[in-house]
Amino acid sequence: MGIRIGVDLGGTKIEVIALSSEGDELFRHRLATPQGNYEATLDRICQLIKQAESTCNAMATHIGVGIPGAISPASGLIKNANSTCLIGKRLDIDLSSKLQRPVTLANDADCFALSEAVDGSGANYSSVFGVILGTGVGGGIVINKQLLSGPNAICGEWGHNPLPWINTKDKPGRTCYCGKQDCIETFLSGPGFASSYSGQSAEPNTFLSSEQIWQAARQGDTLASEHCDLYIEQLAKALSSVINILDPACIVLGGGLSNIDEIYEKTAARLGNYVFSDSVNTPIKKAKYGDSSGVRGAAWL
Repeated sequence: MGIRIGVDLGGTKIEVIALSSEGDELFRHRLATPQGNYEATLDRICQLIKQAESTCNAMATHIGVGIPGAISPASGLIKNANSTCLIGKRLDIDLSSKLQRPVTLANDADCFALSEAVDGSGANYSSVFGVILGTGVGGGIVINKQLLSGPNAICGEWGHNPLPWINTKDKPGRTCYCGKQDCIETFLSGPGFASSYSGQSAEPNTFLSSEQIWQAARQGDTLASEHCDLYIEQLAKALSSVINILDPACIVLGGGLSNIDEIYEKTAARLGNYVFSDSVNTPIKKAKYGDSSGVRGAAWL
């Protein structure tokens, strides 16, 4: 029996999954990521892969790994990783040497998009823009179930474009960790959404999570309601700029904020205000596999 194995290498946990050739889950397990220790991280990944193959009594000929970063096309080294011990390493070559088989790496947002395009919420669409609305804001582009990549290894990095059609309600002047001003990520990420609400609250030292803010809005809190409405408007503007360039057949949302049910219908209703078309036919869907999409996408690599 042939199996596919995918690894989701995160900052706090490493997860492995084994899928059948039809996409059925055969095995899944996660362990803590060794902090700041590259060699220990490699060993932990190998440990999980061996455990998966032993349980399934089968061996994968190829391993896919999703990472919180990318491979630099110029050097072949890991770049832009929030797990800093990976930066400057040849992770794919080092893993391949230990495992004695090919290893393919991709950004974790790309893995999410691939998972949802292959057999998730975007499976019936020719082109899918996969969106992560979480601690950061990322994305991936899949065309005919093939992950799109470019010469700079940054396909889908819409979170580091400036918020379009910005106005005084958006309270511009936010500095992103990338060094630029008013990146989409500073508005639409979970921390960005929560911190901007905290800055408006009349209560000193008030800090609510994104879910708590939405819950307050559902209970009629005026400030929370206004803040959530602004988020919908900002999301609609940001996604409209993607539609104007890419015109994807489907948009799939993942990450913590994708669990807010209200954002789907309300955001879709506002796309027409910004998309350069007389109608907008791009559906916005919730990820079928949720938090599992990243590791599944790694297996589909």
